[in-house]
Amino acid sequence: MTLTVDIRRQLASFMLEANFSAPPGITILFGRSGSGKTTLLNCIAGLIAPDAGRIALGASVLFDADAKINLSAAQRSVGFLFQDLALFPHLTARQNVEYGLAKLPARERHRRSAAILDELRVGNLAQRKATEISGGEMQRVALARSLVTDPAMLLLDEPLAALDAITKSAIIEDLRAWNAAHGIPIIYVTHSLEEAFAVGDGVVVVEAGKIIARGSPLEVLDAPRQETIAQLAGFENLFAATIAAVHEDLGTMVCALSGSALELEVPLTQTPPGAPLRVAIRAGDIMIATARPHEISARNIFRGTIAAMRTEGHRAIVIVEAGVKFEVRVTLGSRDDLHLQPGARVWLVIKTYSCHLVAG
Repeated sequence: MTLTVDIRRQLASFMLEANFSAPPGITILFGRSGSGKTTLLNCIAGLIAPDAGRIALGASVLFDADAKINLSAAQRSVGFLFQDLALFPHLTARQNVEYGLAKLPARERHRRSAAILDELRVGNLAQRKATEISGGEMQRVALARSLVTDPAMLLLDEPLAALDAITKSAIIEDLRAWNAAHGIPIIYVTHSLEEAFAVGDGVVVVEAGKIIARGSPLEVLDAPRQETIAQLAGFENLFAATIAAVHEDLGTMVCALSGSALELEVPLTQTPPGAPLRVAIRAGDIMIATARPHEISARNIFRGTIAAMRTEGHRAIVIVEAGVKFEVRVTLGSRDDLHLQPGARVWLVIKTYSCHLVAG
């Protein structure tokens, strides 16, 4: 079944307006904190009512303002997992999972809880209290509690934010395996770019209560068409520019970066010459060389001077002045091998298709 949402709700600082559909699989709700993602999830779950619109799961109408339909959360057959897991600390893992099965006979409760705990690889923890297991194990128990009722849809509000990458990846794979057998819509809220790419079959981008893009993570976040999405997707370099030349036979254009004499070759679009736009480039897509490279496919090769450097974890952030300031990310090994330091003259190398044209 596909979840369809077309709602409006007035919030303190903006109007939430959401119109999208989520087929079976994992749909990411992606955006900054405060953009309206959690409110949207609460409207779908039935925890708060929209001011207008309609929510349906397949042929079942969950909310319709005009028809005065508003099913309760219990009637919507929804599994909901918050970042705050809300496990009962005085109960065992099994008792936590069985909490939503109170109306079933004890034997059936035990059978279903044992099955889902085993499926999520925490069956051996059934008799332990929530306070006696690790964060990753608690997350699996909380997920088991959301799935044991066999929900028609699952809503996840930043459920893995506090976990390390390895634990997060393992839980995601188990969730995917579960949904391969059940095939329900899963709405997954995050503002983590890594999670959006790792988890999502589709992505819906929310900004200030509005849906500003939808599609696959690759389409929306790896090749953004709007400046806001480029910022959300981690494009560190954003430059105002105008189109200086169009080469239709080559499938490229030349953009002049505002405030400098620098020009960049970019992929061809339908934007007319002279039109203002912005060029977005990820810091990790820019290469640094200490001598001018020859006989390579990259078309944007130009000189600059290192203005500043800093270390972030296992990466070096290099700021290069080349008429405009470029942020470049390199490994610590590359930094050391190239003897990079402030004041050094370097060459920057950028592929044409690493330059993304976005609307401001």
